[in-house]
Amino acid sequence: MVFFEKFAADFSNIVWGLPLVFLLFGSGIVFTVMYGFPQLRYFKHALHIVMGRYGKNEVGEISSFNALCAALSATVGLGNIAGVAIAISAGGPGAVFWLWVAGFLGMATKFTEVSLALMHRKMIDGQAHGGPMYTMLHGLSKNKGYGFIFVGLAWFYAFFIILSSFGAGNMFQANQMASVLRQQTGIPEWCAGLVFCVLAGLILIGGIKRIGQVASKLVPIMISIYMIAAIGILISNWREIPSVFYMIFTDAFTGTAATGGFLGVLTKEVIVQGVRRAVFSNEAGMGSATIAHSAAKSKPVQEGSVALLEPFIDTLVVCSITALAILVTGAWHTNPGVNGSELTAFAFSTIYGNLGGWIVTLTVVLFAFSTIISWSYYGEQGAIYIFGKKGIKPFRYLFILFIFIGSIWKLSLVLNLSDAVFGLLAVPNLLACLLLSGKLRTEVKKYYADLKAGKID
Repeated sequence: MVFFEKFAADFSNIVWGLPLVFLLFGSGIVFTVMYGFPQLRYFKHALHIVMGRYGKNEVGEISSFNALCAALSATVGLGNIAGVAIAISAGGPGAVFWLWVAGFLGMATKFTEVSLALMHRKMIDGQAHGGPMYTMLHGLSKNKGYGFIFVGLAWFYAFFIILSSFGAGNMFQANQMASVLRQQTGIPEWCAGLVFCVLAGLILIGGIKRIGQVASKLVPIMISIYMIAAIGILISNWREIPSVFYMIFTDAFTGTAATGGFLGVLTKEVIVQGVRRAVFSNEAGMGSATIAHSAAKSKPVQEGSVALLEPFIDTLVVCSITALAILVTGAWHTNPGVNGSELTAFAFSTIYGNLGGWIVTLTVVLFAFSTIISWSYYGEQGAIYIFGKKGIKPFRYLFILFIFIGSIWKLSLVLNLSDAVFGLLAVPNLLACLLLSGKLRTEVKKYYADLKAGKID
């Protein structure tokens, strides 16, 4: 196990080095400029779509609202509670600044990858199948010269999404859920793992329609509970807020808790931790959320506009609230060695006492469970791509087994394995998005010209 833990840590550090950070940042900048800052221009239209004003008569299985909730139930998870705490512990308050930058750029990336996914999705027996593997297969594989490369990359993406569903979308979530339950209630990790294996299995049987139905009810409730409690902490410590913002912006370029330099000024660890945790949370650039959105009754650019709301809600709202709660209470430097959801729970307990621990416990369980059920669908689509429908049952059995395994393993091992495999998704996905960006730009111009002319139903 010692060797395995070291291997996982080294592997994760290699994957999440500066090249991947530059790829994510660079792609986000390219998409932001190419599509004219969609984060700002299309935000209002995205809200109108979610409210049901568009897309009712389109092909698909679920509404845009249900697709958004299914994707949010995967992204709004332990990355928002434990991941932010880990970023601050490892990179200092300055990591929050880079988390914000990654979140803003991630809105444009999400817009791009989801729009392309719907442009290349396939309806088979009334069911939608989409995601980066289909974008590569149908959008790039027929090109002379390098088409065969994308046939292979599509297969590898499907394989990586299966592995990521076991790690980032399952084991890490189950680990933190079981850990916080043991601390708060004394329930053994293995017992919590077994209970959630059963609950997840009952939902997995219904596929994306049941996942969308559960998510549409669960996501608004769990985000509301957490946000109200976290805002209460900020109100109680309102005098600290200006100094915290000052610390975030200054430490972004100096690095209080981190070591090492970047271009002689910036701190590498601060940037890497901010981007790493932001992407782990909102999944922008990974292409995973495109699988849920591909089932939506919507046009490609229309659904891409909806998707840009995810990094906004997940990173710029929920992650920011968590970060500010940890910083204004001073929990990040008064508890050396405390990490993950335990650090967030401590921050809540400074205001709410024992109730704070229960609030975090409840939200951890809800966030973790919602992420697990949505990621089961992502992994299942990867299994279908590689093995066909015969791969569904074996995948589901393995997925449920990994809930239990994740609940009893060490956090460091689970986190490093999850991060490493998850990071591998970005390379083929962003390469495909960049190569197809010109095609999408034409589609974006046409859609918004039609919308302005009143031609969109």
